Amino acid sequence: QVQLVESGGALVQAGDSLRLVCVASAEASGETFKTYIMGWFRQAPGKEREFVAGINWSGSMTDYADFANGRFIISADDAKNTVYLQMSSLKPEDTAVYYCAASKAFWIVRTQHDYDDWGQGAQVTVSS
Repeated sequence: QVQLVESGGALVQAGDSLRLVCVASAEASGETFKTYIMGWFRQAPGKEREFVAGINWSGSMTDYADFANGRFIISADDAKNTVYLQMSSLKPEDTAVYYCAASKAFWIVRTQHDYDDWGQGAQVTVSS
């Protein structure tokens, strides 16, 4: 299993930028998660959790939800065991708890049930 810790959530104004950080670590000694797919999801109040973006650790594969394409950038630093989500041109509708997740899938998957490990979440609030 993979332990995931998010940070970077904040209260920002519409149009601002924000970077979320997810640090991954193996719960068991010798376990590797570098073959895993990493994803960012978000959940707004009263709504279902939705896929935001996904990446593999080499960065050779990325995928974005339509609302994220062109505004959000996902990246991974293999040496630091860290995945980032750079968000720009933020809108009030981006307000949500953002979760980092890890999947044992061989390609980027968008369904939350395909992800095995989750972080605790980071609150992002965008005011108008």
